[in-house]
Amino acid sequence: MTDETASEVREGTTQYRVFSILKDQEWHCRKHELEKAQSGQIAGGGGIQGLQRGTKSRPGYVLEWKMEYCPQCQRKTKWDRWTGQRAAAATAAAMPRKLVQRILEHYKYVDALELRARSAHELTIDHRFPMLRWGQNELPLAPEMSEVEIERRFQLLKKDDTSNHNQLKSRACENCFKTGNRGTPLGIEFFYAGGPEWPADAPTTGPDAEKHCYGCGWYDLVQWRNALNRRART
Repeated sequence: MTDETASEVREGTTQYRVFSILKDQEWHCRKHELEKAQSGQIAGGGGIQGLQRGTKSRPGYVLEWKMEYCPQCQRKTKWDRWTGQRAAAATAAAMPRKLVQRILEHYKYVDALELRARSAHELTIDHRFPMLRWGQNELPLAPEMSEVEIERRFQLLKKDDTSNHNQLKSRACENCFKTGNRGTPLGIEFFYAGGPEWPADAPTTGPDAEKHCYGCGWYDLVQWRNALNRRART
């Protein structure tokens, strides 16, 4: 690992251990090779996604993945590789405690997919627009954000001992970003706007990319469900 990288990624962290494997720019099986990073959340913000996003003090790493048969695991697994390129950082702003409480109360502690009221610790506040498409750091969040803005930007997703819907969404968004195939919650191929593919002439990152997320169920699960129910009734 170069001195530059060592100074950018804090030693001893999962990100440091993951990048120490990916730094050779070769393909690595996530199941048996990246497990050496000793974390159950290799794909999350502490690992691969965190490296991709960057921080306020360092740019992100451009990583790619593929599904391929692994002779050691004796099945198809996900493989990751660093391309050697860097990208502008895209990090979330710290969310004020008052805003967290207001978002939870706005949605009455009900998760968007299963429509069940849950305890605060079983919920994740999800940015509708996925972070890997931001292309820039998030501006500071105001505790007094309007109800309209809360509705436009956030939804609640389940995160408990049985499942993590935010992680499911992240994987769908990662696949959309890589392949152009938009997400299908619960395997239901329905879009309330647009079609199953990201438009070929649309920007993939930055503020102008968000309008192309509109119509995907993961972007707004409530609107997706309502539109699907209207279609079913007709």
